[in-house]
Amino acid sequence: MINREWHLQSRPVGWPKPEDFALVEAPVPTPGEGQILVRNAYLSVDPYMRGRMSAAKSYAAPYELGKVMQGGAVGEVVASNAEGFSVGDHVLHFFGWREYAALDAQHAVKVDASAAPLSTYLGVLGMTGLTAYAGLLRTASFKEGDVVFVSGAAGAVGSQVGQIAKLKGASRVIGSAGSDEKVRLLVEEYGFDAAFNYKNRPVAEQLREAAPDGIDVYFDNVGGDHLEAAIGSLNQGGRIAVCGMISVYNNTEPAPGPRNLARLIQTRGRIEGFLVGDHYDLQPQFVQEVGPWVASGALKYRETVVEGIENNVEAFLGVLRGDNTGKMIVKL
Repeated sequence: MINREWHLQSRPVGWPKPEDFALVEAPVPTPGEGQILVRNAYLSVDPYMRGRMSAAKSYAAPYELGKVMQGGAVGEVVASNAEGFSVGDHVLHFFGWREYAALDAQHAVKVDASAAPLSTYLGVLGMTGLTAYAGLLRTASFKEGDVVFVSGAAGAVGSQVGQIAKLKGASRVIGSAGSDEKVRLLVEEYGFDAAFNYKNRPVAEQLREAAPDGIDVYFDNVGGDHLEAAIGSLNQGGRIAVCGMISVYNNTEPAPGPRNLARLIQTRGRIEGFLVGDHYDLQPQFVQEVGPWVASGALKYRETVVEGIENNVEAFLGVLRGDNTGKMIVKL
């Protein structure tokens, strides 16, 4: 049996290119003692993976050249040498970018395929969902009545941030996105009070129109002009949670910082970055609260599904371009 897996061949400079990657055939691994063999059903591709393709020191170890990459995946156990895991179980793990993965059972979490579609454990009920939940409620200290601005709002994380804010009693939720179609989705399906296409006019100008009385919380997925605009519209005591800055991930030179940071003195504002890995203690609370919202349809989600592991790199590049609506997933 052949296992296809993606290797990083060279470290991208600027935008990644297809030739930076190679789809390699290898034997299907045999699970050792305490391990399980998983046939992956869905793979996750996420913006943070761009950082791991660089050798620069970061919060996660860089991918090794000539070695299979990693990422979120969900699949079925097809062989088990580990107590507590049986053939037929479905598990979530972080050995994606390959068709089959042998891994220590301690690195796998069982998921219920009858309670929700398997793909949701990579998105709305998985790491992206917890990212939205923790970033909004803990890092940004959201409180009822806040005016919330979300950039990259049609993405997997941003779309949940806005909906959770509404469900928790935000007085107004504003989102930015990169197409008129995504703007309509934010307002008509996700229930945002206002949204705008950041490509149409300056972000600061459109944000002032959408939030004439300012904003209390900004959830940042983009950085750049969005962050500067948010600082400009921040109310007294406003909070900014920095989740990602996709606008600068492929830059080869340092991006200029916001020019209006001095405004934080006037507003007593706060900017704080966060990583979801620091907030896994919230996982039980997250599932308990968000699970019923998803089941009832109160919290809606979209997935962009790309078929076939041979298209994994193209799906990843699509995330960087903003091609996806909601979570980008590769179906094997």
